Amino acid sequence: MERMERVLSHFEQEAKDYDEIIARLIPDYERMVSIMVDFINKDRQDHFSVIDLGCGTGTLSKAIALRFPHAAITCVDISEKMLRIAESKLETDIATIHSDFGQFVFPQKYDVIVSSLALHHLEKDADKLSFYKKIYAALPAGGIFMNIDVVTAGNDRIQKIYMDHWKEFMVANTSPSEVEKKWIPNYYAEDRPTSISTHFKLLEQSGFGQMDCVYKNYNYAVFLAEKS
Repeated sequence: MERMERVLSHFEQEAKDYDEIIARLIPDYERMVSIMVDFINKDRQDHFSVIDLGCGTGTLSKAIALRFPHAAITCVDISEKMLRIAESKLETDIATIHSDFGQFVFPQKYDVIVSSLALHHLEKDADKLSFYKKIYAALPAGGIFMNIDVVTAGNDRIQKIYMDHWKEFMVANTSPSEVEKKWIPNYYAEDRPTSISTHFKLLEQSGFGQMDCVYKNYNYAVFLAEKS
């Protein structure tokens, strides 16, 4: 099975339990969502457009909708089941696009582009760079891109500490056997994370001038880039 076919299969199978799985596997996920929403460069009463890339069950989009009731939200995901759950979770109308990142074309410009636990599925740094260039082109001047994702360390010693800390968190919420036999193998088979420093280099090469990491907990980070 091709890697992205495997990713899609897992998402389709796990859609109904996805939120519970995220709570068990991802440290501080609710906090990361809240932090991201804090850094959206809009006021509560503003009317603006948002696109959520790899929306999953719509947790991030819902948090944005609650903070910004006039935001026009579009959700993109590879899994139709995820999109249906996102539609039911949000208390406002959203547009949905069923697509993987390899085939995705932005249908318009968006004031805010967000993603959560999704862009690490892009295979190579070159693929990330190509996608960041698409994101840059889809933003107007003053637009912002924000991402929550798993990241890697700058060297093997630090990466081991990252992984040990993450395993400790998961074992506290599920069985050691499940962590070692399912979640860690899935991570190595399906995910292609890179470091914060590499993300910033790729974002700069894409045209972004202003970037920041606004939260980091070992191997999970919230970072942003603004288009001048």
